[in-house]
Amino acid sequence: MERLGLRRDIDLALHLPLRYEDETRLVRLDEVRDGETAQIEGVVRDSRVEMRGRRQLLVRMQDESGEVLLRFLNFYGSQQKSWGPGVRLRVRGEIRHGFFGREMVHPQVRIVKPDTPLASSLTPVYPTSAGLPQTYLRKAVAAGLARAPLDDIIPARLLPTQWPSLREALHFLHHPSASVSLAALEDHSHPAWQRLKFEELLAQQVSQMQARAERAHLKAPVLKAGPQGLPDRLLAVLPFQLTQAQQRVVAEITADLTLPQPMHRLLQGDVGSGKTVVAALAAAVAMDAGWQCALMAPTEILAEQHFRKLVGWLEPLGVKVAWLTGSLKAKAKREQIAAVASGEAQLVVGTHAVIQDQVEFAKLGLALIDEQHRFGVAQRLQLRRKLESSELEPHLLMMSATPIPRTLAMTCLADLEVSTIDELPPGRTPIVTRVFADSRREEVIARIRDEVAKGRQIYWVCPLIDETEDSDQQADEAAGRVSNQRPPLDLSNVTQTHQDLSEALPGVGVGLLHGRLPAADKADVMSRFSSGELSVLVATTVIEVGVDVPNASLMVIEHAERFGLSQLHQLRGRVGRGSVASVCVLLYSSPLSDSGKQRLKAMAETTDGFEIARRDLEIRGPGEFMGARQSGSALLRFADLNEDQGLVNRARQVAEVLLREHPRVAQRHVIRWLGDKTEYLKA
Repeated sequence: MERLGLRRDIDLALHLPLRYEDETRLVRLDEVRDGETAQIEGVVRDSRVEMRGRRQLLVRMQDESGEVLLRFLNFYGSQQKSWGPGVRLRVRGEIRHGFFGREMVHPQVRIVKPDTPLASSLTPVYPTSAGLPQTYLRKAVAAGLARAPLDDIIPARLLPTQWPSLREALHFLHHPSASVSLAALEDHSHPAWQRLKFEELLAQQVSQMQARAERAHLKAPVLKAGPQGLPDRLLAVLPFQLTQAQQRVVAEITADLTLPQPMHRLLQGDVGSGKTVVAALAAAVAMDAGWQCALMAPTEILAEQHFRKLVGWLEPLGVKVAWLTGSLKAKAKREQIAAVASGEAQLVVGTHAVIQDQVEFAKLGLALIDEQHRFGVAQRLQLRRKLESSELEPHLLMMSATPIPRTLAMTCLADLEVSTIDELPPGRTPIVTRVFADSRREEVIARIRDEVAKGRQIYWVCPLIDETEDSDQQADEAAGRVSNQRPPLDLSNVTQTHQDLSEALPGVGVGLLHGRLPAADKADVMSRFSSGELSVLVATTVIEVGVDVPNASLMVIEHAERFGLSQLHQLRGRVGRGSVASVCVLLYSSPLSDSGKQRLKAMAETTDGFEIARRDLEIRGPGEFMGARQSGSALLRFADLNEDQGLVNRARQVAEVLLREHPRVAQRHVIRWLGDKTEYLKA
């Protein structure tokens, strides 16, 4: 029950069925076609255990129209005794034609009397976990539904008249009558579903508006650069001009930093749109005003990429940049932490190490989080709390190369300001994407030979293949983290591919990069690839973000069906960074799942990050998309952001009325739906 999040009566009441079974009617055997699921009732003629390759319990049952064999491969001895000749059974299962006539394999079975009543409503089948049977769960949900405080607290004038009350809606969804349209239940268009989805969206909208209102009462340092200050000096030494989109978002961020309330802004832009320089200019404003800035990235490779760029831009201007990652030696780490604590380090760049307890800032004014969806919300909150002054909170700028679809921004990010870089720097070439079956591998290797001959460089990315297919483990690998709690990852796929390509490309420098390499070895391989000494880099997803080699023109992603859509888009963004036409090849193995086909189709059809994000949201849902999985709480359980835009708009309007006219009602509603999860929505 704990694993399912069923702690309160309201949790049980909101634990809705996956599907329903119709136990409200009986059918005769001669009315059922093969392959249909039906409920029949009859009398046992014979019951015996036989060896047919393995021990089986075979029960022959007869109604007034025919006979059926009930076959049980797993059974208790007591069942054979209780289901003896003459006993009346009510069974439900799929009828199929077997070797000895019509049969049901492992049907649901009840011993009944001729006058035992049928169910009065459809029988719910609930999501469950191992060791938790449906019968127990049904009783627990029914008890929770009876006890839960489900009184309507939203003023009736704010709701459509055709909607049922919350209590009526939940009772109906747990026990719908047999006459109801199954289609309306399954597509969630029934008024009971509409009421439930609206309540959920309303709780989320209210909580986001409350977070925004609370932030208006918080105090943050006013960060304003002086005339001809650090931002102007940085712009003067940059080897390129900012695009109009970059200039626009810099102006938006700079305006926020001058306010005495903490900025809470998302900077989104497609892969390669130039978010790092915008972050550098924001940091320059903070540092020019005498405050420190911290930049946290999810992987060491990405953090190091930022570090190199920022050091190159800012150190000549007199800025001291500190470097903090988990792989630093103890002495070096102590020195960096001391520089941060004393204020000597004006800018701190690193991974999760930035938020460790021993890291104390002298004067943190701005926190930057790159690839924010890759962090758990608890980690984002932890960085915001690094400003020791109890009266002030740092400004927060989150960055993402996974653009947020508008409907998601209106719900999950309703308390955020959003800045969008919707323009790529000049000179970027479009990337052509090709989808190939793994059987065409030799053609791909031949293309690599051609590219190497032209002096170009190539990435070949492999997934980590673990027997358990543990996606969390793969995420740890991508983030460079190693868990002692899990069995070691199988790196055979990437190491074997490295060996195969080395043999297939004699005389060509082929490098190997994965998360288990020591930091010094990783840095050496990346340095050799960046310098052109290595022509081919075989890697895991450690190169997903933060790798910038303009000469790379071909990206091969092996077992592309194993990757998520945003991850494929990020990997594809490692090429096309120079003036040469670039290609991304997606190699897949059959058979493909439906979602795998959808992902590869989306990649082949568009390179637009916003369209990719929209499709990713369709496939994965908002919880995974926003990085809420790490918090242990789904963002939306019932509403669908692709289909319920009208409900989102209505919920937003009602939320404004509740907060303005009925603040206590608004707070009760949020507690009912979100409990202790509201803190996560503020991150």
